[in-house]
Amino acid sequence: MSELRTFLEIPYDELEERNLEAKKKQLDRVKASELESHYLKYLEKEKSIKAVTVCFSDLEGRFHMLDYDKKFLLGSHDNLTFDGSSIRGFSMVSESDLRLAIDWGSFRWLPSDVFGPGKVICFGLIQDRDGKPYKTDFRGLLKEYSDEQFKANGYNFNLAVEVEGFLFEGRNAEQKFTSGEGFKIVSSGGYYNSLPNDELRIFIDRLAEAQRALGFENEKDHPEVAPSQFELNYKYSDATIAADQIQLYKLTARQIAANMGCTASFLPKPMVGINGSGMHCNMSISDKSGKNLFYDKKGEDGISQMAVDFIDRILNSANDICLILNPSVNSYRRLDPHYEAPNQIKSSAVDRTSMIRIPLGNEKSARVECRTVAPDANAYLTFYTLLRTGLEGPMTEKITSETRRTRTRFLPDNIYDAIRLMKQSDFMATLLGEENKEKYIDRKQAAAERSPKELGTRVKTGEIIYHHEVTNQYLWGKF
Repeated sequence: MSELRTFLEIPYDELEERNLEAKKKQLDRVKASELESHYLKYLEKEKSIKAVTVCFSDLEGRFHMLDYDKKFLLGSHDNLTFDGSSIRGFSMVSESDLRLAIDWGSFRWLPSDVFGPGKVICFGLIQDRDGKPYKTDFRGLLKEYSDEQFKANGYNFNLAVEVEGFLFEGRNAEQKFTSGEGFKIVSSGGYYNSLPNDELRIFIDRLAEAQRALGFENEKDHPEVAPSQFELNYKYSDATIAADQIQLYKLTARQIAANMGCTASFLPKPMVGINGSGMHCNMSISDKSGKNLFYDKKGEDGISQMAVDFIDRILNSANDICLILNPSVNSYRRLDPHYEAPNQIKSSAVDRTSMIRIPLGNEKSARVECRTVAPDANAYLTFYTLLRTGLEGPMTEKITSETRRTRTRFLPDNIYDAIRLMKQSDFMATLLGEENKEKYIDRKQAAAERSPKELGTRVKTGEIIYHHEVTNQYLWGKF
């Protein structure tokens, strides 16, 4: 039967070339109309493409995908709709229809051995019935904010993200989790330590190959500190592209793991007694010429006053934004000081327990690293929150060079306190909008109420199976 199908299958080296070219068009800010015309002509000409995957993320960051037949898409690309009331955190039944506009700049060719042959992918921009940007689409809000700052101030946002995860035995290990059995690891090697043909190493190699083909521009990959833990690093990019890549990174990891009979998990702390997983966000801002505005050779720790102010605003609002950065019951297990937990509201060039770290850098690499972010955070919402807070957040407290390093304030150690702090924050209402703030808190409250209140020393079944990234449709319906 396979010889009857002639759907597109592109070698990995050619995939990388095509996707890097597409990514460059995005970074060069080619006009949306030009991109639309370019890719529509390509789709019409390329007979071996059967479908276009259009994807979006909901308020909590859960990934949703729709496959449109290519011929249908060519005739209806400007009138795609979906039922928003079926997406948790989106519209009510009374205003259920939402539009899905294609962001043609995000067009990418997919590795056929992971995603199937004959498919390409695009990210969507959600609109209301009138075609206006939907207020709860944080991908759209992040893209809009990035464009506004570029036009007004010439700012380019640069983000490099280190996403850690675990590889567990068995498919759908999260859906089947019980506190009595827990998860089964595939490797006990630890930091940098795994034989070339260990299951974990094979998984990492396959994921690295796929993300290279997707145009991620890989840097390094390795087993992490905890047994069966992994991390793959790739080049920084524009904020929206960086968030898109996180979604593709997770999706690809999960599919490759499933192909191996395993589960790739991005739970922050799936096992007690070992290090959890983080999503360290490295941020800098450059001007239109490419100059790094966070660098100052004579500045403290080699960063500019702009970078210092950016840090101070985040530290001042640390408690307000904590629920965005740590959005699940399980994520508060990670904020445990015994395991290099970044739970102290301070900054440091050396101390990895600080919320903000200032890595050693030069004119090219000077940046600010927010270590508090959990890997299950909504990437779009997280970047939007960190960037706007760093540039516009209140400076309610004067932070000196000394207190920036030595003060001993701590982030909340449970989701209930984080919910309370966000609920009482006027700043978060301004940042997100009152309606989005209420929607988000409602989702987090629902998850908290279905999980044990006391974390204790054993990972509980409820905090896993009711986790927002665990794709169990039957359980979602019981919320």
